[in-house]
Amino acid sequence: MSKSIFRKKSISKILADVASGFSDGEHSGTSHLTKALNVKDLTLMGIAAVVGAGIFSTIGLASFDGGPGVTILFIITAITCGFSALCYAEFASRIPVAGSAYTYAYASFGELIAWIIGWDLLMEYAIGNIAVAISWSTYFVNLLEGFHIHIPVYLTMDYFSAFKAHEQVQQLTASHNLSGITDALKEGALAWNNAPGLGGLRLIANIPALAIVIAITYLVYIGIRETKKATNAMVILKIAIVLAVIVIGFFYVTPANWHPFMPNGFSGVMKGVSGVFFAYIGFDAISTTAEECENPQRDLPRGMIYSLIICTVLYVLIALVLTGMVSYKDLAVGDPLAYVFNKVHLTMLSGIISFSAVIATASVLLIFQLGQPRIWMSMSRDGLLPKAFSRIHPKYHTPSFATIVTGFVVAIPALFMNLTEVTDLTSIGTLFAFVLVCGGVLLLPREAAKAGRFHMPYINARYIVPVLFIIGMVVFWKPIIELFSGENAHENFPFFLFIILSAALTVASFIKKLSLIPVLGLLSCFYLMTQLGYTNWLRFLIWLVIGLVIYVTYSYKHSVLGKEGN
Repeated sequence: MSKSIFRKKSISKILADVASGFSDGEHSGTSHLTKALNVKDLTLMGIAAVVGAGIFSTIGLASFDGGPGVTILFIITAITCGFSALCYAEFASRIPVAGSAYTYAYASFGELIAWIIGWDLLMEYAIGNIAVAISWSTYFVNLLEGFHIHIPVYLTMDYFSAFKAHEQVQQLTASHNLSGITDALKEGALAWNNAPGLGGLRLIANIPALAIVIAITYLVYIGIRETKKATNAMVILKIAIVLAVIVIGFFYVTPANWHPFMPNGFSGVMKGVSGVFFAYIGFDAISTTAEECENPQRDLPRGMIYSLIICTVLYVLIALVLTGMVSYKDLAVGDPLAYVFNKVHLTMLSGIISFSAVIATASVLLIFQLGQPRIWMSMSRDGLLPKAFSRIHPKYHTPSFATIVTGFVVAIPALFMNLTEVTDLTSIGTLFAFVLVCGGVLLLPREAAKAGRFHMPYINARYIVPVLFIIGMVVFWKPIIELFSGENAHENFPFFLFIILSAALTVASFIKKLSLIPVLGLLSCFYLMTQLGYTNWLRFLIWLVIGLVIYVTYSYKHSVLGKEGN
């Protein structure tokens, strides 16, 4: 059994290891994480992670595609995330240990799947953090411009974007296609031409992105209490501004703008699913703080569910205000909140919104920079990564080495690279984690409810899932058949996997009387994965293959579970 790549770490062993001081891979029994978080802190951390760039940017395009009916999409996505949140809550109540989906997978699926999900989470957090740091830089520079403070363009842009813009402007100029030179290309070419340099090299770097990553990493490094205070302050300010926007905005709503409610039909509403889901990513990040909670088995589940409900209410109200103040046709902009208030001549509020966006994105970065080192720490404890990653600082009681490495992993790419093309990998990585957590709950033995602990309600899926599957096949049989035809039929392989998975879960639900909530969570999250495109699936699979090579060459040999068995 110890040589199996699917060897499992029992829940009792996971809890015993942490209780005995196994937190620190190098100094066993000497250093523990500080328990400082209660349900209020966890709820605010969840809101901090969720209410970020989504409410200030992606909500605009989603409203343009779906009209006022985009509110339905926010509710559908919240329900989908709610299934996953309940599964996370079930695991958090049984395994109150840092590591999130990685630790849950180790207990339910075994080591290889745990490694895969841990490796997946590293990609999700890293790319997500880089994208958020670059986004924060844009909001911060725009805010400074409002105060007539100008930073040279070559210090606010990445090297490759400036180089590409310079090349494209030269090509368009040579072909006399001056109309093809956009404002973004002009800005990039200006950065390239004005940047100091030596020979062919230019000093072009996103300095604000570097600065915010250094500041946030330092805050996370010096302790959970300091992080908690900063998070709570930012979230309270952020919610106050969002509520003010909602209240003031309602006075400028024209009800006629809400008709028609779904101008592009239900398909138009669903068009924004990727952006809207991206707006919900983050509530799961607080599960990495389990060992810093005063009562994780009670408070973690509550914190996740409360934050998800509050964020959904805020998103729905913001979407109604946006689509009520102006026509949905005008909302295909990058900064929809600032845009609608400029449209009704409330320019002062536009400046406040820009400030709010800076705070919002900083709080998102803070929570994700907090989460990633704790996943590395958990993997290191189990021997799957070097021991240094689980080193706990003797004074600050934080995973010090892992926090510093996380800072470098995010800061350097944010300084020189533009990863906007692969930000969908954050969504696909998150959904994959949700799928495995929902699947893992199905593998856990059923337990009776215990006082002071969250318990997910059991609803028998024996007849409900087969009925839903049959209805789905009857209603959508034509689109399903069309997937098998055409020149690019191979690009539909994610959807083929979804159909196979749906059929398998239908049979399993009937035979084994599975619990309905995790089954619906698993299927809904896997369906959203199929909507993220063939290219993203290929990139995701390549990342997982790289992870498998590392597992075979290092992690399998150094696994603590494997050594104990031997």
